[in-house]
Amino acid sequence: METEKYLKRVVLASDVYAVCIQHALTTEKQEIMGLLIGQTDEKKCMSVISACKILHRSDKQPDRVEISPEQLCEASVYAEQLQYSLKRPMRVVGWYHSHPHITVWPSHVDIGTQATYQMMDSLFVGVIFSVYQGDPRIRTNQVQLTCFQAQTQSDGKLERREVPLFIENTAFQLYNIQGIANLSKILIQEEIESHDVKDDKSSDPITRLHNDAVKTLALSHIVSKVSLPMCEGLVERLNATKQRIQELESIKADLLAKKTKINVCTTETKEH
Repeated sequence: METEKYLKRVVLASDVYAVCIQHALTTEKQEIMGLLIGQTDEKKCMSVISACKILHRSDKQPDRVEISPEQLCEASVYAEQLQYSLKRPMRVVGWYHSHPHITVWPSHVDIGTQATYQMMDSLFVGVIFSVYQGDPRIRTNQVQLTCFQAQTQSDGKLERREVPLFIENTAFQLYNIQGIANLSKILIQEEIESHDVKDDKSSDPITRLHNDAVKTLALSHIVSKVSLPMCEGLVERLNATKQRIQELESIKADLLAKKTKINVCTTETKEH
């Protein structure tokens, strides 16, 4: 990493931020992960993140996440599809994961993972969402966010390097809405696969019955705690958008009326 470029600035679209937060809040027991998609400006050493890819976890752990080469390839294909439909450069520019109940700062494992990605792309960035950090007695939930890269010290050791992050207010794009819509499907598939593995290891009918009950409870939790609030949130957003459209239509009508009045006055003045 001798003459590598380092990021000076990252701009995160507000709808991508909403998707990542929604994803991070789905569990307080394991870390979640995903890949960030957008475009980079190598001259300005800047990244603009406008989409994300929620990843399926084959192994759910409370203290680490792993991204397979297959998932990177899948995200790259998704970025190419977005590039074709949006008609602008799009590629995988970073990764994100959550830290439930712990500090937002990256662990030495996170920094090592980040350094590996930077060997392939010096502008690759890592984002961490720390969730469920509030006081459980008063039911508060503090969310913290950090954006970082790995940097090699003079002694050869790796350290984190914070990158300034700016959240840009954007409209909710359809492809990011689809990402939220697919979140419940991914979580359900993870639960089914996790419990099916447990069932394969046991032929005891009582154990299998217990595992089925736990699986049903987990799936019910996803529906009640993730799917329903998500739908309610989207309905509220839709209603707010409809109300804003009505307000803009009213403003437009007023402006057109004023324009017509001005045109009439101008015409009358010319005639006189």
